[in-house]
Amino acid sequence: MLLTKETNYLEEGNYIGSIHNSNRIERINTVIFDMDGVLIDSEPLWKIAMEEVFHAVGCIITKKDFQKTVGLRIDEVISYWYEVAGWEGFSCREVEEMIVQRMVELIRENGEPLPGVRETIHYLKQEDYYIGLATSSYTILIETVLDVLGLSDAFDYTRSAEHEEFGKPHPQVYLSVAKALDVQPTQCLVIEDSLNGIISAKAARMKVICIPEKTHVREPKLIVADYMFESMIEMLDAFKKDNI
Repeated sequence: MLLTKETNYLEEGNYIGSIHNSNRIERINTVIFDMDGVLIDSEPLWKIAMEEVFHAVGCIITKKDFQKTVGLRIDEVISYWYEVAGWEGFSCREVEEMIVQRMVELIRENGEPLPGVRETIHYLKQEDYYIGLATSSYTILIETVLDVLGLSDAFDYTRSAEHEEFGKPHPQVYLSVAKALDVQPTQCLVIEDSLNGIISAKAARMKVICIPEKTHVREPKLIVADYMFESMIEMLDAFKKDNI
């Protein structure tokens, strides 16, 4: 598949297409998925888990507040809120473990793939793409999500940013996936839902598709992505028509 360097434009608040800003053409052979908000509608679950745990330790913040830390690694989220709001009696590490454990429970109780996920992975496999996963979520959550969704064998390589010095928006987690798959970053196409994830992938010199997460207020800066779709079903249709 030939992929031209493109950017999306905005009209009256709706992403309606794309325009060329370069004649450079790359051969894309790898698709790397983010996980939360891309494979699974887990952002509402994160909000539940964090609100429950933060309230339990005496830190009164709301689901709306969590939009400020979307796309960050959970330890970075906790460090941010400890500095902003604070609590006593529990270490940041203890709060982190409580939130992660609650997330495991919520995913097992409520986890469903987002529309088009299974069909897209099936199509990419048929077309002989390498398929990777790069997420800020910890390995235990990767394993839980893929098990619940029945996708444990779907990816050629998965990587958690917990194994990197820095999480997204630093590009290292995406570069690690490319290195493990023995492909160049410029051969990779990333599917993301958040601004921090888009920045991470762009900094890694990868093309980026954004499918915005629906429970957050739409971030206008998402237009820095190369492509914008409202759903993975819409994205898959564009793949099949060679419009990506």
